[in-house]
Amino acid sequence: MRVLFASLASVGHTYPLIPLAIAARDAGHEVHFAAGEAVHAPLAANGLRPFRPADSFYEIYAEDLEPELARLRPDLVVHEWGLPGAAVAASRAGIPGLWHGFGRLVPEGIGLELPTRNAEAPGRPHLDICPPSLQDKEFVATEERIVLRPVPYSTPGALPAWDRSRPLIYLTLGTAFGTAELLTTAIKGFAALDASVVVAVGRVRQEELGDVPDNVTVRAWVPQADLLPHVDVVVHHGGSGTTLGALTVGAPQLLLPQGADQFANADAVTAAGAGLCLLPGEHSAEAIADHVRKLLSRQENHRDAARAIAEEIARMPSPDEVARRLPEYIAR
Repeated sequence: MRVLFASLASVGHTYPLIPLAIAARDAGHEVHFAAGEAVHAPLAANGLRPFRPADSFYEIYAEDLEPELARLRPDLVVHEWGLPGAAVAASRAGIPGLWHGFGRLVPEGIGLELPTRNAEAPGRPHLDICPPSLQDKEFVATEERIVLRPVPYSTPGALPAWDRSRPLIYLTLGTAFGTAELLTTAIKGFAALDASVVVAVGRVRQEELGDVPDNVTVRAWVPQADLLPHVDVVVHHGGSGTTLGALTVGAPQLLLPQGADQFANADAVTAAGAGLCLLPGEHSAEAIADHVRKLLSRQENHRDAARAIAEEIARMPSPDEVARRLPEYIAR
């Protein structure tokens, strides 16, 4: 079977699809991946045959993909929620397709078309990587969902060293929303904590942070999927990948949402008791330190709530299990 995956050319949209694409490859299927060149390196490293349709760099429109569908003639197209053009192209070509989510159903008003309202590709099932207890309840009740365990993915690399005798805090603001001001504020708060801290600054230059406390290690990038199993608290922007990644290892989290779907993610995590949230305007070194202390405290129930969700995630079907079922969706 030939399977074409398609995503926007960003870490947050491509990486959630990679575990299933690898599993499909391992199941003996021929896998191709349509995306802009910015994400080709990890796709190629995993043998997923990446290519850039037409002149697309980030978004792929239906017209970009249609010639590639005629060329590849895939049996199935797996298109992520941020790429309705791929769904439309597959529908026009009469090729079965599956939506692939990257977290909770995206809320309205964040610049993405809701996949549940795509009139040109109606009725397609959703590969849903969000644990059901956190997923949008109307979406769960009304859409056909294929439950798929979220598996954190990051490109391989060496972990930074830290003092393993103390709790580990991981700070990231993702690849799009980080600012030197907020990172510096958080790091100042961490200086008051008896903990080791690893900071991934992303697009922010390390020199913008100035001098950092001795308990803080700053890197431009860390292999997040490898670091998360060691982390006691995750402080982050509320992106879907980091939110789910922290939940898979049962780590409580402090969310500092900035935009996109991050506020909805923060609402879901805090409602479940698995974390705390500070909104813009509430950020101070003292508030961040105080909230992290609460998350580290064994007298609070945030860790228990996070571990309960981790157990829920562990019961979800793995990418290998779902990959073996993919031929079922061709025969419909």
